[in-house]
Amino acid sequence: MTTPARHEPTSPRDLVGIGIGPCNLSLAALAHPLAELDAVFYEQRPGFDWHPGLLIDGATIQVPFLADLVTLADPTSPWSFLNYLRNRERLFPFYFAEHFHIQRAEYDAYCRWVAQSLPGLRFGHQVDAVRWNPERDVFEVDFTQLDADGEAEALGRTHTRNIVLGVGTVPHVPDPLKPLVDAPGVPVVHAADYLAHRDTVLAAGHVTVVGSGQSGAEIFLDLLRHRAPGREKLHWIGRSEAFAPMEYSKLGLEHFTPDYTRYFHALAEPVRDRLVAAQWQLHKGIDAGTLAAIHDELYRRTLDGGWPDTVLTPGVQVRTAGRIATTKVELHLEHLQQGSRSRLTTDAVVLATGYRERSLDRILAGLDPYMRRDGSERPRIDEEFRLVLDPSVTGSIHVQNAELHTHGVGAPDLGLAAWRSATILNTLTGKETYPLPTRTAFTSFGLDDARARVPKARPVRQLTPLVDG
Repeated sequence: MTTPARHEPTSPRDLVGIGIGPCNLSLAALAHPLAELDAVFYEQRPGFDWHPGLLIDGATIQVPFLADLVTLADPTSPWSFLNYLRNRERLFPFYFAEHFHIQRAEYDAYCRWVAQSLPGLRFGHQVDAVRWNPERDVFEVDFTQLDADGEAEALGRTHTRNIVLGVGTVPHVPDPLKPLVDAPGVPVVHAADYLAHRDTVLAAGHVTVVGSGQSGAEIFLDLLRHRAPGREKLHWIGRSEAFAPMEYSKLGLEHFTPDYTRYFHALAEPVRDRLVAAQWQLHKGIDAGTLAAIHDELYRRTLDGGWPDTVLTPGVQVRTAGRIATTKVELHLEHLQQGSRSRLTTDAVVLATGYRERSLDRILAGLDPYMRRDGSERPRIDEEFRLVLDPSVTGSIHVQNAELHTHGVGAPDLGLAAWRSATILNTLTGKETYPLPTRTAFTSFGLDDARARVPKARPVRQLTPLVDG
């Protein structure tokens, strides 16, 4: 039987964050020094973790370390990655290591350091519902406090003028493979759970990796490095037309700037949808270094004159799949360019099939009458990352990493997290709490882009010269 949660303030909070992933952790870090903002963040997990199944040894994040939680909005913040290194007395080793892209495990450790230090985070709190109370002009947020085992311990409710949703994404399993994941016997695991099942997968006679993005490449490389030469027995397949490198040219990266985000948001809905599908190589390609490492490892295994027992085939989709007895899986494949079909029998499958935005429908069911939707029944989101609600709702609900359809490929990118958090905080405080740049890209994405004009230079602060003697 559950009991009431600990006392909540009688006056409404200024902000309630739902979910504590990197996006809302960034917001919490930047909100922390704002004494005028009463903010709290709820997360159902017992503590912070970031894709624990993919913290493969040596795997790096695909953005520079400057894309931490705060630096691109406030380089002076105590929650920067560099200050984390300084706090851990690792600043000089990092300096000499010359790593512009850090390992995923280190990014996770940095985020956990921030999460353990911020006072406004409430782990073990599952948000159940959000409603608008028109009589008090506030949102009501119902939550369940969980114990160490994840069981309901207490029920609570808080009131707030504003909400920020940062509920993250969920692993995606294609429909043909869903019956295999939960059935016993042959290991069929999503990449999100790879490390937890790694020993079992490595012990399998033949392993198939499905998915031609970064996670699929990292897992294939990890398996390859731990299989005996000539006895690898690995398949790697994916729907993409090639195991293609991620677009990483300097001008190409300008698609992950505030300038492009604003340009994309102003486009018509059908154009935005068409662009997101066409720009897959901007955010779903593979790091060129990972591709090179795979090729190097395969080449090394040809030095004795043989070839590794591996098959790498892009442009392939899984039509259907089934179990053969209890020891194997049979994948029915179709080559999208040739139109040919075949069957593949394997002992284990790793699904590097990506993630999907977590549905907001359950949490926001009570707000459905107030929500405004687009032609595809998705929430409309304005330029400041707010859900477009009925004008009678005076509070605001902002979203983080749930706006791919309105803000483009930068929505899930860590490099825009601090800027988006600062934008939200500037909107909530009604002032330029965090000064943000007026222009961030050399590219002018539209003919009528007013921001293409050269911004005025900001005055440089003059320092008082020191006087000798």
